[in-house]
Amino acid sequence: MALTTDLSGRVAIVTGSATGLGASIALRLAEAGASVVINYSRSSTEAEKTADECRALGAQVHCVQADVSEDADCRKLAQVAAPYGRLDILVNNAGITKQVPNHADLAGLDKDDFLRLYAVNVVGPFMMVRACEDLLKASYAQTGISAAVLNTSSIAGVMGIGSSVAYAASKGAFNTMTLSLARALAPAIRVNAICPGFIGTRWFKDYMGDDKYERMENSVKNATPLQVASGPDDIADAAMFFLTDASRHVTGETLITDAGTHLGGAPMKAR
Repeated sequence: MALTTDLSGRVAIVTGSATGLGASIALRLAEAGASVVINYSRSSTEAEKTADECRALGAQVHCVQADVSEDADCRKLAQVAAPYGRLDILVNNAGITKQVPNHADLAGLDKDDFLRLYAVNVVGPFMMVRACEDLLKASYAQTGISAAVLNTSSIAGVMGIGSSVAYAASKGAFNTMTLSLARALAPAIRVNAICPGFIGTRWFKDYMGDDKYERMENSVKNATPLQVASGPDDIADAAMFFLTDASRHVTGETLITDAGTHLGGAPMKAR
C-alpha cells in the first residue's frame, strides 16, 4: 500500500483551532483535502481567519464556538459532522493552563485551579470522544479504516515540568486516558497523543512581551539537543502522521515532540 497524505472525502474536527498548533493542524488537514470543523472558545476573529485560510485551500469548513468542558457544547460540535454521516478524525487540541512555574509555590494553586484545568484538559477530551463515538465508528464501518483520535498533550505530562503542577498533572492524566481509550475503542478507533515541549506561539509573545519571549526562545534553542525552538507548523507535521493512513497500525502511542528536551540539556554528542 503506497503511503499518501491525501485526505479527500474525510471529515475532521479540531478543537481549539483558532490559533497556534490547532490552527496549523486544521490548515494541514485542509491542504490534504479534508473537510474541517474549526472550534474556538473566545477567539472568534482568529477562528474566522483560520477558516478563511482553510477555504482558500479548497476545503469545506465549519467554524463553531464551543467550550469543550461543557458536555452540551461537545455534542453540538459532534452534530456539525453528522450530515457527513461519519467523522474520520478528531483532534483534541483545546487546553488551558495556570501559570505557577515555581512548582514549590504550593500556595499558588487552589482546588478550583485543578478542577478547571482538569475540566478542559482531561474531561473535555473524554466528552468529545464520547460525543463523536458513533460518527467515528461509522467511519470505520464505511471505509474499513480505523478512525483517528489525536490528543494534544505535553512533555509536562511525561516529565512533571511546565507551567504548573496542576497543568503537568492534567497532562499526565491525559496520557493515561489515551492508553485507556485506545484499548477500549479498538479496532474502530485509534487513539494516540503527541507531547510537545515549547511551542512558539502568539500567546507566548503576548503573555511575555517581545524581549522576554526572544530570551526564552534563545534559551530553549540552547537547552535542547536539536538546538531548535519549535513552532506550531513543526508540531503539526508530526501530528499529521497520526491523522493519515501512515499510522493505520498505530494506537495507544504517545509521541514526544520536544526537540529532545526530555533527554536533558546537553546534546547527545556531549554526553
